[in-house]
Amino acid sequence: MSQDSYYEPSRRRDDRRSPYESRERGGAPRSSGEYGGGRSGDREPPRRPKKKKRRSAGRTAALVLLYVTAVIGLSILLACAGWVAAGDVLALDKPEKVVTFTITAEDDFDSVADRLKEEGLIEYKLLFNLFASFTHKKDTLSVGTYTLNTDMDYRALLAGMQANSANRAVVTVTVPEGYTIDQIFQLMVDKGVASSVEELQEAAATHDYAFDFLADIPLGDYRRLEGYLMPATYEFYTPHDPIYAINKFLVYFYNQTEQAVMPKVEESGYTLRELLTIASMIERETTGEDREEISAVIHNRLENPNAGTQGYLQVDATLVYINGGKEPTEADKGIDSPYNTYLYRGLPPAPIANPGLESILAALNPADSRDFYYALGDDDIHHFFRTYDQHQQFIASQERYKK
Repeated sequence: MSQDSYYEPSRRRDDRRSPYESRERGGAPRSSGEYGGGRSGDREPPRRPKKKKRRSAGRTAALVLLYVTAVIGLSILLACAGWVAAGDVLALDKPEKVVTFTITAEDDFDSVADRLKEEGLIEYKLLFNLFASFTHKKDTLSVGTYTLNTDMDYRALLAGMQANSANRAVVTVTVPEGYTIDQIFQLMVDKGVASSVEELQEAAATHDYAFDFLADIPLGDYRRLEGYLMPATYEFYTPHDPIYAINKFLVYFYNQTEQAVMPKVEESGYTLRELLTIASMIERETTGEDREEISAVIHNRLENPNAGTQGYLQVDATLVYINGGKEPTEADKGIDSPYNTYLYRGLPPAPIANPGLESILAALNPADSRDFYYALGDDDIHHFFRTYDQHQQFIASQERYKK
């Protein structure tokens, strides 16, 4: 074959087709099977996209209804829970009840909440704790006794258990005339005004009360206030701050004596404390109707030291003060104490009790009498005498002294 027959100039290089090109321009591409890429019989038809399954209209409606029902039910449940909680917070529809509620120094907030729940004042302790925390009231509760009731909401309960609350329980304490400071302090503890006698003694001994009549009395001994705790009927919180409780006595003493006593003290020739000492002996000795007469005997002995008694007051009440409150005996006259008026001349160093205003006025205004002696008769009345012999004859005639 000639070289010319092998070469075909009419067929251009550009007309050569790739086996992967379509047979005709613009035609569909050939399958790989046509060119040995696979068998023509294995040709797969084009895949159609899968159709999503459609839920039926009925099923969709049921789901919507279930959802709506659940939402409504949950809303109702939450509303009911909120109403119940609000009822507790706001003290709505609670049975009427009044409670005397005491908080001690040992109580923490949880124990207070527990007892509030036990008393029926709150229903939900956790909610009460949350409310107290949110309102910053957990640390405001004070030791004391309070009158609370079921009409009080959470805010009122928390406010009602504070030191300045009007809900604090008040106790009335009547202090009899002639009580010693020890008896008064014990009475205050018994009434719930103080938790211990010791805390009252500490307040009396160490606190510098701002009254001029105490200015010259040194601190350190709680009995320094003996004679100044004037008997009366007082109202105290339970418990009451011991300093403020004692201050109540001193304020009352000042108010009672400022006009009736203080202006007359200087002209009496005695100090206020000496007059209170005389008054305290009168208070412990009197039967109630003979204050001025007893005062006259004391003044006569004090002011006439060269008389038959040589300045010894010989008041049995001073023996009772030093022997612990017992009936005085002959042996008690030998007790070595500056309060023993049988052993030491003149006045005791301080009052032996807390006198009332009548006895203080009697100390200022003794009867016009020259008597130096008195004795209690079988008729429970004091009889007064000028001489020792008259006194002894009377004692010999009374059955009470023959035992």
